[in-house]
Amino acid sequence: MKETIHPKYHEVEARCACGATWKTHSTKPELHLEICSSCHPFFTGKQKLIDSAGRVERYTRKYGKKKEPAAQA
Repeated sequence: MKETIHPKYHEVEARCACGATWKTHSTKPELHLEICSSCHPFFTGKQKLIDSAGRVERYTRKYGKKKEPAAQA
């Protein structure tokens, strides 16, 4: 490996806007994040499914599981 062409690889403490911190490695000297797995709605289970005008029900009616036809003898 050539010495002068690779960026420095630092051990840094990543900080989220919610206050969570953890150690990681990066080529940047410090990391400040807006959202992390501790505060993201998908990972915390606080995500809401918004159904506008019954679209989910209409989709399940159209593409949902259908009854299998009776087995032919």
